[in-house]
Amino acid sequence: MNLLSSALQSGAILLREGLEAMLIVAVLAGVLTKSGAGARVRLLYLGAGVALVASLGMAVVFAYLFNGAHNDWLEAGVMAVAAGLMFYMSGWLYLKQDPRSLAAHLKQGADKAALTGAGFSFFSLAFLAVFREGAETMLFLQALAKTEGGWNLGLALGLAGACALLALSYAVMRRATLKLPLRPVFLVTSAFLFVMGLRFVGAAVQELQEQQLVGFDEAPFGAALSSLGFNPTWEALGPQLALILIAALAALALRTRAASPSA
Repeated sequence: MNLLSSALQSGAILLREGLEAMLIVAVLAGVLTKSGAGARVRLLYLGAGVALVASLGMAVVFAYLFNGAHNDWLEAGVMAVAAGLMFYMSGWLYLKQDPRSLAAHLKQGADKAALTGAGFSFFSLAFLAVFREGAETMLFLQALAKTEGGWNLGLALGLAGACALLALSYAVMRRATLKLPLRPVFLVTSAFLFVMGLRFVGAAVQELQEQQLVGFDEAPFGAALSSLGFNPTWEALGPQLALILIAALAALALRTRAASPSA
């Protein structure tokens, strides 16, 4: 029974913290492959791999210098930068959604050049998505191991099972992405990254709230927002609603320009 309990706890930690990062990497890998730039997927893997190494190093630093506590300032900074990159990539994908213009760019090699220029953004986004959760996940696992009297077979089995589930989920996401037409892939991925960016904004505000630098005034339907992973306060909803308004106005302007006879 102890073996099963240890496995379930360690597996749940890795799944909870790793699923979000896996989804981000999977949808971006699908976009690159569908765009004819599958070779660039290695930038995502490289970013995720570097983030895992950095997470391990950061976990060691936190364990020895901060008594195992995470740093709110660092997390807020990482999430703010990650949110900015997600909004950037969301807009980039929205602009590239037109199959006709994308096909023309692919024939001319121009879009591949654009993807090459955006390579650092893909690498950075994968790095930040994984690093955001990585160090904290390792600290959680280390704390769990201490309560279990050290690392044991149950913890290892739980992590192995969680890794297998994450790998399976990744494969399913990639397969689903490759079966969809190009335009829906770009639009869905753009929307997904935008929503994730909003969540990261809320999470960054929460870190500042924990430092008591920002107030905490619960918004209506706070329980529902919390269940969806959003910060249920007006301090987070304010900038999120502003970003939604800006994105909506920008999309409207682009549609109006595209519909214009002189466009």
